[in-house]
Amino acid sequence: MCKGTRESGCARHPVGVSSQTSPDDSRPCLNTGWFPGSESDLSTCSVQGSSDLSAGSVEDSCDLSAGSVEDSCDLSACSCGRQFDWYIEGLIPMEKCHLPPGSRLRPGNHVDNSLDLWSRTDVQTCTYWGAPVMWDGMFNPQHCDEVYRRQNITVALTVFAVGRYLDIYLEKFLSSAEQHFMVGQRVIYYVFTDDPDRVPQVRLSAGRSVTVIEVLRHSRWQDISMLRMKTIADNIDSLIRHQAQYVFCLDVDQEFVGRFGTEALGDLVALLHSYYYHRPKFFYTLDHNPKSAAYVKQGDMYYHAAVFGGTWQQVKTLTQNCYRAIMQDKNNQVEALWHDESHLNKYFWLHKPTKVLSPEYCWASAIGYRSDIHVVRLVWAEKQYSFVRQ
Repeated sequence: MCKGTRESGCARHPVGVSSQTSPDDSRPCLNTGWFPGSESDLSTCSVQGSSDLSAGSVEDSCDLSAGSVEDSCDLSACSCGRQFDWYIEGLIPMEKCHLPPGSRLRPGNHVDNSLDLWSRTDVQTCTYWGAPVMWDGMFNPQHCDEVYRRQNITVALTVFAVGRYLDIYLEKFLSSAEQHFMVGQRVIYYVFTDDPDRVPQVRLSAGRSVTVIEVLRHSRWQDISMLRMKTIADNIDSLIRHQAQYVFCLDVDQEFVGRFGTEALGDLVALLHSYYYHRPKFFYTLDHNPKSAAYVKQGDMYYHAAVFGGTWQQVKTLTQNCYRAIMQDKNNQVEALWHDESHLNKYFWLHKPTKVLSPEYCWASAIGYRSDIHVVRLVWAEKQYSFVRQ
């Protein structure tokens, strides 16, 4: 069987299947496409057993064009095919904003009322519940910055760098954030790590600082990912709420490459997953296991857990609720399909985000060209899971 996650290259992203807790996170290769990574081998693939997928079912085994997979894969033989699939996928039209021109998103003189929802007719610029979906061309960066500068805000950015993630990703993450994240605003980076002495020194602009907080390292990467929810909630309550008005929570294995500014601020902010924003909803890999607290029959959008944020009050409530749901699953010996991301999607289904960031704000370069991506602001770093997750 293929081992890993949808981002590791070998594993495929399953549809409609929830996994029980597994010590090595092994799971079958299921349907909906390969996700490229650095340590992959697509020479062969077999699916053992059977799984009920949205597009059908797999009986005993599936023979792909490249053969069958035994523990490793080589993507070189099919990278062109995957690129073509993603290109064709990008031609699927998105829903469009239902609001007539001139509509106001918020009462009063809210900064979001300055957004031009009709400047981008090629993409969805608002949700049916009235939240803006942020794309290049919709906002005036200088106006957004000035509005929040007058409010004298501070933005907290939380990031976890545990084990080898600290060595490989943290310095690039912080140095690139200094160039592109909330430039001109006060920012506090909260770095959660198991080895504070090895946190790199990065040159910071005026009004910006780093706070290092020591955390325990869990044996399973899934637990590190999921239990960050409790750590974030606890630290918002004890520390962050006294120092910042807004909080963004990001994965460390990313790099800022363009403006990620005040236009992204909101009460409750979610991010469209770059692999799913053009896909029909029945392809969303939500957790369809009724035994899991993350169970969702069908969502509105598919959100990426690599970026979420909002006011400290909203982020505290979100992380507390996700943590309670994770612990409920643990007590029932269930693990959500995509761990904290599944619980995050359930939360955003019940509590609609007030702002949605387009995939510009976390882009997967492996997808290749998309005509609707005019600017890339944050990119996934090269994945080295076979090394960092040891």
